[in-house]
Amino acid sequence: MEFLVRSTTTFPSGMSAERIAELRSAERALAMKLRADGILRRLWRIPGRQGTVGLYRTRDATHLHEVLTSLPLFPCMSIEVEALATHPQEAQESAAGADVTAAAPANGASGPA
Repeated sequence: MEFLVRSTTTFPSGMSAERIAELRSAERALAMKLRADGILRRLWRIPGRQGTVGLYRTRDATHLHEVLTSLPLFPCMSIEVEALATHPQEAQESAAGADVTAAAPANGASGPA
């Protein structure tokens, strides 16, 4: 299953800069492992905030919960999860073998000549 995960990180006021750096380093290392394992598919940051939007692929919601609670920053995070389902149009294109990432622009313009 795929899930869109929005998270915002807020550190407690008394947390030292050293501890924050340790947690961020551990978070980065685990994120790289999750990417290598195919669980964390995409990750975007939200400009101006301590937040991210991630696309996760897990066996089910329970597996996603296990992944998220294993994050070093989890105790400092506010998380919203949306389960994603394939849109019928997307399913048709996938079944036809179309490369949806290379689709023509919506305005019908072609790529470079």
